[in-house]
Amino acid sequence: MGLIAPPVSAESGGTPGFVGRIPVRNLWLLMLYASDLFRSGGTVHVEVEESPDELPDLVAEILAHAVETRLHRQLSLGYRSREEWLSRVRGRIDVLTTERRQLLDRGLVACRFAELTIDTPRNRFVRAALDSVARLVKKPAVAHRCRSLAAAMQARGVAGQPPTRVQMSADRFGRHDADDQYMVAAAKLAYDLALPTESAGDNGLKMPSREEAWVRRLFERAVGGLYSVALSPLGWHVRCGAMLQWQISSKTDGIDDILPAMRTDVILDHSDSGRRIVIDTKFTSIVTAGWYREQSLRSGYIYQIFAYLRSQVGCGDPLADLASGMLLHPSVGAMIDETVVIQGHPLRFATVDLAARPAEIRAQLLRCVETWR
Repeated sequence: MGLIAPPVSAESGGTPGFVGRIPVRNLWLLMLYASDLFRSGGTVHVEVEESPDELPDLVAEILAHAVETRLHRQLSLGYRSREEWLSRVRGRIDVLTTERRQLLDRGLVACRFAELTIDTPRNRFVRAALDSVARLVKKPAVAHRCRSLAAAMQARGVAGQPPTRVQMSADRFGRHDADDQYMVAAAKLAYDLALPTESAGDNGLKMPSREEAWVRRLFERAVGGLYSVALSPLGWHVRCGAMLQWQISSKTDGIDDILPAMRTDVILDHSDSGRRIVIDTKFTSIVTAGWYREQSLRSGYIYQIFAYLRSQVGCGDPLADLASGMLLHPSVGAMIDETVVIQGHPLRFATVDLAARPAEIRAQLLRCVETWR
């Protein structure tokens, strides 16, 4: 399995440019919504929604500009641990190695020390992102610019193996290196644009559940990213992946080990109007076959969103007492947008067509919360 574009999915019958039923350009749009780059740049990049095929070139240019700026000012430095036999003490002495190797007889001492270097995981990640996005862009000049910058970084000493996305998720920014945030955000999106495909590529990727799990998580993050950018200027506070607490009055010793946590996908709060919308995204059909009818909402999902709402009532948060809930699915066949009020909580069951035009996808997602605003 490789990382190249455009991907070909077995589910799409070998049709280029699709993963399942979703066009690659719309997956790139979801990636933009889900990215830190979209949150930090926000409305600056809205114009690309009508032509997401150009997104790799746009991201490549943003990344190249950010890297050029950092190269002009000097890339951020970091410390790495070193162990070396030296003729003078540097850092801490490794007494055991010094004695075992009898280094003192040779006028040496084993030392452990931290060395300031430009070859940091962050810089290696950015260099690899430049190489990755250079293979996706349509404009030869942009591709050459990215490759040249990657080579320039390597020539300056950024030559180690790039870290994984998991390792990069632990990267933290301080006040002294805040200028790197925009560059790294662009690098992460550039890396993500190399979509998974079953064609041969240069990079290996383990995907035991194929594209489905990846696209499901992408859909969740894209919904949160779009609402964060579109609704925050209107006074909404958007939280993604918020944890809810059970209202426990008593418990046995072992319950903490087996009681499941409640993690929501997206919560929208508007303090001025006293509104809260709890959103749970799914990547399955919103309906299934019922006992006595052809279609029925999935009961388990309804129980889940209702538990999110009712479990928070009476906890001292006014927004929680009359909160609304929404189950948001991609459409499979017909579009659905239905509401009901149960025990004072409005519930909405809505779908979005991920195969539609990019502007319509955005409009559908905003309409899902529009009538509650």
